[in-house]
Amino acid sequence: MHLPRTALSVTAAVIASTLGIVAYQHISDENPTPSSGRALVAQDTATEPPVRAPATPRATVQSRPELPAQLPGLGRRTLAQVPQNSRQVLLVTGAGKNSASAKVVLWQRVDGGWRPGTVWAAHNGYKGWTDEHYAGDLHSPIGVFGLTDAGGRLTDPGSKLPYHQSGAFYTNDVGLQGESLHGVFDYVIAINYNRLPGTSPMDGTKPMGDSRGGGIWIHVDHGGPTHACVSISKAHMKQLLLTLDPADHPVVVMGDAASLAR
Repeated sequence: MHLPRTALSVTAAVIASTLGIVAYQHISDENPTPSSGRALVAQDTATEPPVRAPATPRATVQSRPELPAQLPGLGRRTLAQVPQNSRQVLLVTGAGKNSASAKVVLWQRVDGGWRPGTVWAAHNGYKGWTDEHYAGDLHSPIGVFGLTDAGGRLTDPGSKLPYHQSGAFYTNDVGLQGESLHGVFDYVIAINYNRLPGTSPMDGTKPMGDSRGGGIWIHVDHGGPTHACVSISKAHMKQLLLTLDPADHPVVVMGDAASLAR
C-alpha cells in the first residue's frame, strides 16, 4: 500500500518526536537536572574538588648558639689572672692533680662571648700539677702564662708568633716511659713561665732563678708524660701556630680541673 506524501511527512514527524522523547527519558534517568549536554559537562566539572597548589614549606630559622660570657670551668681566682685584652685562651685541663693526661681547647673571644675550638688530647708533667714548680720535680706549673714566642727544628709553617727555626731544637733522648723523643721539638711554643717574653724559646734566662725551672714549652706529643711541658699532636701544634695571633694577646691557662675552678 502506498501512503500519500502528506501521510509520510506526518509519520516521520511522529517517529522523530517519539525518538526525542526516548532520548530525553534516557538522559533524565541518569541525571534528571540538566536539559542539555552543555549543562551536563558544566555540572560534572563543578562537582570535582578544586585543585590546590602545594603549600610552600616555611624556611627553618636556626638560632645561633649563645656563647658563654666567661670561660667555663674557671674560678674567680683563675679568671682574675687572665688579662682583659686576651682574646685567645688555650685552656689545658688536667684529668687530675696527679695525672699526666689532659685536654686542650683553644677558646677565642668573639661577639662578646667565648667560642671553643676542638678538644685535643694532651700530656703534661709525669707527676701531675703544682702551684709551685721547681726544676726536676716532674710537675707542670698551674697558672696563666703568656704565649709570645715559637720555634722549632722545622721551617716556619706560617706562624703568626715570632718563629725561631734552628737545628738546635732536637734531642735523641728517650721519654720517662722509654719512648723516643725524636721530633718532639719540630714545633714548639714557649710558655712564659720563668722566662723573658719576646726571646727565642731557646733563651735560657730565668728571672726567678734556675731552681724554679724553666724551658717549659708546648711541643709535639711523644706518647707519654713530660717533665713539665704540655704536648699535643704534631698536626695540632701546626694548627695552633697558624692560629695564635699576637694581636689577640694569647695566653695558656693550665692546671688540673679542681685547681682551675678556684
